[in-house]
Amino acid sequence: MRIIISPAKKMKVDTDTLEYRGLPIFLEEAALLLSHLRQLSYEEAKSLWNCNDKIAGCNYERISRADLYHNLTPAILSYEGIQYQYMAPGVFETKEYEYIRRHLRILSGFYGLLKPFDGVIPYRLEMQARLRGQDFNSLYEFWNSKLSNQLFSESSCVVNLASVEYSKCISAYLTDKIKYITCIFGERIGGKIVEKGTLVKMARGEMVRFMAQNQIEQIKDIKEFRSLGFQYEKSLSDGNTYVFVKGM
Repeated sequence: MRIIISPAKKMKVDTDTLEYRGLPIFLEEAALLLSHLRQLSYEEAKSLWNCNDKIAGCNYERISRADLYHNLTPAILSYEGIQYQYMAPGVFETKEYEYIRRHLRILSGFYGLLKPFDGVIPYRLEMQARLRGQDFNSLYEFWNSKLSNQLFSESSCVVNLASVEYSKCISAYLTDKIKYITCIFGERIGGKIVEKGTLVKMARGEMVRFMAQNQIEQIKDIKEFRSLGFQYEKSLSDGNTYVFVKGM
């Protein structure tokens, strides 16, 4: 089984907590993307990132001095978004770290597909960013089926906890041989199940922590997830989607 999650925009350097274990499998591709980014003017980069001057300035400087081989942070500790805060990998014990090492994969516009302890540097490149090159018009074209091919070579069972922008890099290449379960976290509002962005990110992080703490190996066992007031709703779920409703 593999669990896929999205990265986060905000990143940090942490070379003290844990040592990284190896380099990303698509490091050559990341180096190629870095070369494309370095060809952008400041204004082009700012437009690509769709951010303010403070963030653009910081990331434009990062591009100029980026070193993909030194001063690396384990990927799982490098991201600081809400999902990662609620996952709280910094307080995992050995068994949880071993679990995510085997099962968790992080999708990335820059690195492609990351194992939790791959060494990374801070970057800003969302999968939907309109970066273009001679042979591609988007990052979806750049990565094509590389990420799904790698993921499916590792396991034929995938738990999708990633956003649509990232998960479609995998779902677009599904075959009948792959068991692919997407988890939905919502609330009943006006007779409908509504997903709220922040709450969904919180729940995704909690789900990874739940799976790691309980050493989940059978996909059906994630139905026991109860964090943040969510509960599995059988009547709304099917073979490809597990729906968790808050405050049932």
